[in-house]
Amino acid sequence: MLPVLPPMTLGFASKEVLRLRMSAARREAAAARPDAGRHAARVFMDYVPIPAGATISLYHPMKGELDTKPLAAALIERGFRIALPVTPKKRGPLTFRAFRDGDPLSPDRYGVMTPSDAAPEVRPTIVVTPLLAFTRDGKRLGYGGGYYDRTLAAMREGGDVLAVGFAFGAQEVEKMPSSERDQRIDMIVTEREAIDARRWEDKLK
Repeated sequence: MLPVLPPMTLGFASKEVLRLRMSAARREAAAARPDAGRHAARVFMDYVPIPAGATISLYHPMKGELDTKPLAAALIERGFRIALPVTPKKRGPLTFRAFRDGDPLSPDRYGVMTPSDAAPEVRPTIVVTPLLAFTRDGKRLGYGGGYYDRTLAAMREGGDVLAVGFAFGAQEVEKMPSSERDQRIDMIVTEREAIDARRWEDKLK
């Protein structure tokens, strides 16, 4: 296991300012650790509880996001099913479509690589989310569209789902602004460690 470094201390900043700062921090981390996705995949497989027969939704990496390809390969090798998110045309929750290695992908209006409409829609057991910043108690800073917040809120109303942030360790911050609409993630996996955010949240109550 790689050494755990202290989280970035930014003081109180608006989400917009924090997004700018953490976008730069993520780009630096991606350039410094091109092997981070491989290490994070190993941490994920060692520490995330994956039920038998689970479907895991990943994201197709872009703009310096931690690479999910090594994780996808490890999950497929163990016999788990993979899905990718599909962004709705109107502001609503994401949907998820099954994905197998070699299936065609095409960019949506945001440039996100997405399965075709022919791929079956599925409900993931585990949703792996990209992010710009996280705290140990599960706060997540996304890109401002609210898609994962709406998605996790809807899924949690309909049953159990494990939300796992997948990020560079350098994306950890001590605190961030949040609202009631923001959905916390249950775990965070980095190239250094797996964090059970639910335990940290309980400590802060």
